[in-house]
Amino acid sequence: MLHAVVIAGGYGSRLWPLSRELHPKQFIPLVKENISMLQDTCQRLKGVEMAPPLIICNEQHRFLAAEQLRQIGLEQSNIILEPEGRNTAPAIALAALNLCNQEEDPILLVLAADHFIQDINAFQGALNTAVAHAVAGKLVTFGIVPIKPETGYGYIKQGKSIGESGFLVDAFVEKPDISTAETYVAGGLHYWNSGMFMFRAKRYLEELEIFRPDILEACRLSLSKGAQDLYFTRVDKEAFLECPDESIDYAVMEHTDQAVMVTLDAGWCDVGSWSALWELGSKDEWGNVSKGDVICEATSDSYIHSDHRLVATLGVKDLVIVETKDAVLIADKSCAQDVKTLISRLKSSGRNEHVNHREVYRPWGVYDSVDAGHRYQVKRITVKPGAKLSVQMHHHRAEHWIVVSGTAKVTNGEKVYLVTENQSTFIPIGQVHALENPGVIPLELIEVQSGSYLGENDIVRFEDKYGRV
Repeated sequence: MLHAVVIAGGYGSRLWPLSRELHPKQFIPLVKENISMLQDTCQRLKGVEMAPPLIICNEQHRFLAAEQLRQIGLEQSNIILEPEGRNTAPAIALAALNLCNQEEDPILLVLAADHFIQDINAFQGALNTAVAHAVAGKLVTFGIVPIKPETGYGYIKQGKSIGESGFLVDAFVEKPDISTAETYVAGGLHYWNSGMFMFRAKRYLEELEIFRPDILEACRLSLSKGAQDLYFTRVDKEAFLECPDESIDYAVMEHTDQAVMVTLDAGWCDVGSWSALWELGSKDEWGNVSKGDVICEATSDSYIHSDHRLVATLGVKDLVIVETKDAVLIADKSCAQDVKTLISRLKSSGRNEHVNHREVYRPWGVYDSVDAGHRYQVKRITVKPGAKLSVQMHHHRAEHWIVVSGTAKVTNGEKVYLVTENQSTFIPIGQVHALENPGVIPLELIEVQSGSYLGENDIVRFEDKYGRV
């Protein structure tokens, strides 16, 4: 049986301010409307006979991943949680070990959650070609037919042909300079390294045992000491953090003599920067890609994204402009790969705009931090039907809840009561409380916090249906 392993870690910092640490690019609809990159990756597999995908993501993103899978009918998918990213070699080892506990020797199709592919038929055709090589014990990598000299990707050099539409891998090559990239493309023997793979689970583990037994041992130990939590597989944090940080390319593929490349010409893009999104986007007659409420005048070859307000441009070209509720990015398109330097500045200055959006997603719904000042904070909270916030208390803040729409079931100390539209209730400092939506429509309310400290870590949880500590 073929099993898709979708790696959904990483933070996508080059796509800030849309991509944040707690809501990174793989969970955002970047290319297609209302479909996140993760959802698009999973839906790309429709029509291929395989088991539900196995997702590997950071523990912080577990509810985002679970909810997005539920939305596309894949709630039965298993999700392996990493307490901290350790790159692709350990992530794939966790998946291989996990699936070998369920099936004798499954074939793994390893995909990144944040890639875009235009031609689904060509993609699935390449998968069919790769299966024969994987069954024969080869470690298959997919080489992208290059459409231009690209310095942002690694390359795979083609060796002699093997079987149907396959080639031995002659070499993996690091990201080149522009003149070297031009030579590669002109020569016709080099392909972009897609970071997608197919192989038998045990074959990969055997090669990892040869070249990086320390990675394999750490993954075995962390998985054996882990636990099942709802639909999540949690690995042991202490054991996993001892695992080296290494990509599958460095750990295995560059050393094995069993690597085979299958070529892929399907409109692939790793969506790694704003300039890449501009290239993918539908352009107007002046070469602009616009998303949201945008008016352009005397503007050309620019990418303009508006989330919440009108963005108007006049007399500019080759710009990236991205507006969110709490940040605006304006950059020359040629500098799109350097957004990480801004993230470093945000971190060093103690800001948190690289971590959270103003809107923060929780397993029960979402909250929007509308306003904040000295000793107060205002949030708009949306609770999904049937959802419940944890039973909790705060040492430093009181809360005042005003229901805008829907019905709230409130636990306030020993009292349990309903609060409906245009009604309010008060939660004193130190009071054990909970909020629940017993209705069939979303519960919308305004929360006004007041106190000496208003941080999210001033929460003492006594009970939580989502297993949060």
